[in-house]
Amino acid sequence: MTRIALIGDHDEYITAHRAIPRALEAASAAIGVEATWQWIHTSELDADRVAGLRDFDAVWCVPGSPYADTGGALAAIGAARTMPMPFLGTCGGFQHALMEYARAEGGIGAPGHAEIDPGAADPVISPLECQLVDVADTINFVAGTRLAAIYGVDSTREEYRCRYGLNPAYAARLERGPLRVAARDERGGVVAVEHADHPFFVAALFQPERAALAGRTPELVQAFVAAAARRGE
Repeated sequence: MTRIALIGDHDEYITAHRAIPRALEAASAAIGVEATWQWIHTSELDADRVAGLRDFDAVWCVPGSPYADTGGALAAIGAARTMPMPFLGTCGGFQHALMEYARAEGGIGAPGHAEIDPGAADPVISPLECQLVDVADTINFVAGTRLAAIYGVDSTREEYRCRYGLNPAYAARLERGPLRVAARDERGGVVAVEHADHPFFVAALFQPERAALAGRTPELVQAFVAAAARRGE
């Protein structure tokens, strides 16, 4: 049985939260594995609970930020990055994966999120010039990346519900290490990253899980579940 931890503050009114179980069911069926998942509220992620993530096969930091406990979300992401175990971050998970990496490996002591702290000295996450709320947009994959291989095409369209993303001023600085840009939007903005030295660490500003609400199996979720199943073996 493949076990997946869903990090976030579950709310049935959030479209992505309704989509995620369907996406996991579709992905599991597509590759023939049995998977189960557990929602873990960020406020519950004390030191013991973060350590307990070792009992899972993968971690997905889900949309719905700002989270009740930013520190809890960052701790869970850090645990997945360092164990290492398969990690997927979508929307808010993308934002917080960048913050965690910026602090741990990017040399930024207190990476800020403009939604949480508008006056942050190092706003790694800043307002998008073009807000993407319940819209689909074009995603252009970077050749040679894991994400490009997962989708098998040069570009696609995915749905968003997001007002914040990677501050362009920090993009090059964060790429000096193993984190690399995996996809950009039509305006050149970074919309997905992956960790080159990790078995599976992908974060996307878009919400691929929404495809499940239209009856499609999300490619990225399927790849994530497959990585979780391999770890479970």
